[in-house]
Amino acid sequence: MIPRYSRPEMTQIWDATNKFKIWFEIEAHACDALAELKVIPKEDALNIWKNAPKIWTNEDVAKIDEIERVTKHDVIAFLTHLASYIGDSSRFVHQGMTSSDVLDTCLSVQLNQAAALLLEDMDRVLAALKKRAFETKDIVCMGRSHGIHAEPVTMGLKFARFYAEMDRNKQRLEAAQKEIATCAISGAVGTFAHISPAVEEYVAGKLGLIPEPVSTQVIPRDRHAMFFATLGVIASSIENIAVEIRHLQRTEVLEAEEFFSPGQKGSSAMPHKRNPVLSENLTGLARLVRGFVTPALENVALWHERDISHSSVERMIAPDATVTLDFALVRLAGLVEKLVVYPENIEKNLNKLGGLVFSQRVLLALTQKGVSREDSYRLVQRNAMKVWEQGKNFLEELQNDEEVTAKLTKAEIAELFDMKFHTKHVDTIFNRVFGK
Repeated sequence: MIPRYSRPEMTQIWDATNKFKIWFEIEAHACDALAELKVIPKEDALNIWKNAPKIWTNEDVAKIDEIERVTKHDVIAFLTHLASYIGDSSRFVHQGMTSSDVLDTCLSVQLNQAAALLLEDMDRVLAALKKRAFETKDIVCMGRSHGIHAEPVTMGLKFARFYAEMDRNKQRLEAAQKEIATCAISGAVGTFAHISPAVEEYVAGKLGLIPEPVSTQVIPRDRHAMFFATLGVIASSIENIAVEIRHLQRTEVLEAEEFFSPGQKGSSAMPHKRNPVLSENLTGLARLVRGFVTPALENVALWHERDISHSSVERMIAPDATVTLDFALVRLAGLVEKLVVYPENIEKNLNKLGGLVFSQRVLLALTQKGVSREDSYRLVQRNAMKVWEQGKNFLEELQNDEEVTAKLTKAEIAELFDMKFHTKHVDTIFNRVFGK
């Protein structure tokens, strides 16, 4: 959570003032429910809301921290400080509850808030990818496998692919948000022995959560594991886009480039440098977010009804993972929005290997003329190797190969070198991704 990679919109969610605000709301809503059940006087429940801070400040945080240095217990320190505001009615706060009721329910609220912000970020990324996809839909470019020229695609298909991937990630995050949004107000070991399940239902409704079916003394950590695993998948998709941009910006390729702003410097030593620093940064941030997944998975296995081996982990990974991913998504959106595409370089690279990109089409045409696949491959490959090794023109070599022309006329061979052949289904793919 260093400032360099943090946005205030997300860090505020994990600020101690927001945390204590949520803690108070959990306790106060629980008192309202207890008052409805006639377990505590209604006037005391009202008094709790009336006299507690309307805004929790850094001064409150400092006082709670001071108390915790003595109590060695954060929830007790909070309750002690709260009592200084609400007086005698404080004896009814935390009735039948345990610390995890507050901590886990608060974490659910914070993760729910974080997910909502991340979904907003993803909408911006999706909008940027869609816009660039349609802008470049018909720009034919070199498709590569293993980093080597393969067959033509279009630049728009690259953006469409990333859009579809991010759209799946958005659906995953929506599911993870729903799964994490549960409330536990069930007391020690989760049996509701000292508090009614009705209190949990009431608090859940007020906080936009649902009651946890079986909470033991903590909310089951498989929910959290799924949440952080989803963040890890999203981070990997960010890196997927970033790596593509890094490759496209290489000097020898230069089909696309990060926007280089006036006054920007690329190197302290070499004034000519224009480096893909944003996409490289995104690759690094993705590694961090993925690194938080394994600890979340290891938190699933807890002793019996409760231990706190998960607690220290979550105090770190919950803010760090969401803050980092939030920053990365916003950075990615800006990168895609401003990405510079170079059609001239794209065309130059497309024609770099003298027509080798049509080798499969020639191969298949020969098989259609009765040549075995093995012989067709041999005929096409021996002419293709002349292009690789001697810089020959593929079309000319094929048209001068007597074994090839024995099956295909020179005109038939030339017809196979039609770039439009490779892009005839682009609209079909776009309709699948974006709808008609």
